[in-house]
Amino acid sequence: MGKRFSRIERETAETNITVEFDVDGSGLAEVNTGIGFYDHMFNAFAKHGRFNLNIEAKGDLHVDAHHTMEDVAICVGQAINQSLGDRAGINRMASSIVPLDEALVQVVLDISGRPFSSILFDFVGEQIGEVPTEMVPHVLGSLASAGKLTLHVNQLAGSNDHHIAEAAMKAFGRALDTATLIDERIIGQIPSTKETLTS
Repeated sequence: MGKRFSRIERETAETNITVEFDVDGSGLAEVNTGIGFYDHMFNAFAKHGRFNLNIEAKGDLHVDAHHTMEDVAICVGQAINQSLGDRAGINRMASSIVPLDEALVQVVLDISGRPFSSILFDFVGEQIGEVPTEMVPHVLGSLASAGKLTLHVNQLAGSNDHHIAEAAMKAFGRALDTATLIDERIIGQIPSTKETLTS
């Protein structure tokens, strides 16, 4: 099996982003988006998913956080998709339920090649630091779309928005880690009756 690593670069009039993603990492992350809580979200994702992740992003934060957050999520999703290649040997499907104090969030995903997301939160406020709470489901949806994942996220409990969003990113990391692990019983096989997860 080759190294499962990818590098994505994206430059538009609104953002300039570089993402490096190593599926088989150890949770090392260097994330610089200019948005403190967003950095925290991806650090939690990498740490608990055991991925190595580097994100360097410069965006039009004088406008608001939307373009930077959306484009970073697109790039990370593309990096996930690219790094997995033909998906041979992976577990493919996984779920995780993660608590953070009073918050409890469930993530169920399928590395299906079919982008779909259903994301249900009940946030209390409008902001977590510099992050609009409305952007948290948008980020997860963008990750699913660009990563070609089927993704279900359900808030089971919680009253603190920081805890809810962080638990979601930890759960996403843990579920993605399990789904991307290689099953020694099916080395070289695509885990699909269609025999493809990329088309």
